[in-house]
Amino acid sequence: MITKEAIAPAPAPARADHEPPRPARKRRPAWDEVPRWQIYLPLGIYLVFTLVPFYWILLFALRPAGSTSLVPWPMTSEHFEKVWTDRSFGTFFQNSVYVGVATLVMTTLVALAGGYALARFDFKVKRVFMLGLLCSQFVPGALLLVPLFEIFAELQMINSLGSVIIAETVFQLPLSIILISNFIKNVPYSLEEAAWVDGCGRFRAFRIVVLPLLRPGLIAVGSFAFVHSWNHFLFALMFLNNQSKQTIPVGLNSLMSADSVDLGALAAGGIIAAVPVVIVFAFIQKWLITGFSAGAVKG
Repeated sequence: MITKEAIAPAPAPARADHEPPRPARKRRPAWDEVPRWQIYLPLGIYLVFTLVPFYWILLFALRPAGSTSLVPWPMTSEHFEKVWTDRSFGTFFQNSVYVGVATLVMTTLVALAGGYALARFDFKVKRVFMLGLLCSQFVPGALLLVPLFEIFAELQMINSLGSVIIAETVFQLPLSIILISNFIKNVPYSLEEAAWVDGCGRFRAFRIVVLPLLRPGLIAVGSFAFVHSWNHFLFALMFLNNQSKQTIPVGLNSLMSADSVDLGALAAGGIIAAVPVVIVFAFIQKWLITGFSAGAVKG
């Protein structure tokens, strides 16, 4: 017969008197319990290292030539007038805008078509093609100079802005196609099927249903292509010989010679080159973050 004593749990063994007590674990402080100086001090140091070079550029661009003052006062615009008129930066700026906008449009359109094909169709060499796109990201742009130069020479496109636009588009397409493809995969396929049932063709269903949902991804891809083509130096230097066809990066390089460097003109040219990029990112930063985060991982 089983008694209550038999099923009762055994008492816990008494701890020996000589056994030391276990030390209590230290609780990690929460984010709001961290002293503020431990947060603001590293951020302040990082901010100083980030802003000092920009202030130095503004200092050289706005103070008069020959001045050694650490404050740009009295301010002058002589350096901007010099690079814009005497150094043909107005022409360089116009060429860079043309190359950047054309690269943006071509890259976006081709990446949209290629990304849709990869996202919605299955074909035998799909994985091989994706692998080729990924492997192409390991190829530096300098290795493309010789074959591209030979191709453009045969097509008589040397010293033409079209050669730079095509080269920049080819260089941007692999990453752009991958991003657009992943972004289209996040759009439910049932939305297109519902549009087909309502009588829309594939192209119209894509234009009406899918394309509006791709706005963040298209803005991210287009802005990335524009900024890269705006700042890229190598293709413009190799394919453009005439000064009237050169872009801003090549124009900045022309301000530096082996004997001397006009720091005021160089700083003014750098500010002219940076202003459009800053304006673009100021307006599209929300769409840019959303586009890259949504296109990076399939949800």
